[in-house]
Amino acid sequence: MAATTTAPLRLGSKAPNFTAETTKGKIDFHEFIGDSWVILFSHPEDYTPVCTTELGAFAKLEPEFTKRGVKLIGLSANTIESHDGWIKDIAEVTGGNVGFPIIGDKQRQVALAYDM
Repeated sequence: MAATTTAPLRLGSKAPNFTAETTKGKIDFHEFIGDSWVILFSHPEDYTPVCTTELGAFAKLEPEFTKRGVKLIGLSANTIESHDGWIKDIAEVTGGNVGFPIIGDKQRQVALAYDM
């Protein structure tokens, strides 16, 4: 994965590009965004109660974001395998089916590039 540390993001600045493995396969962030808006959000750990309910809520609201031209993508320092198992747990606990990718950022390269 390629990402570099940059200055903190400011309104109107361009988000740093990166490539990363996700639950939907490898992505190039700028290609993923395309002509859409995007919400890149992070969570500290898979399988935690608050994170589970938050991602479940995002999953339920994803169609509303999509109607408005907004893509969702999650990020944490867990592995893809952990995310895959957790996605099943999210569906069971919240009824939300996660359709958006979640980045496996085990080495925290994306998080550091975004000063998270």
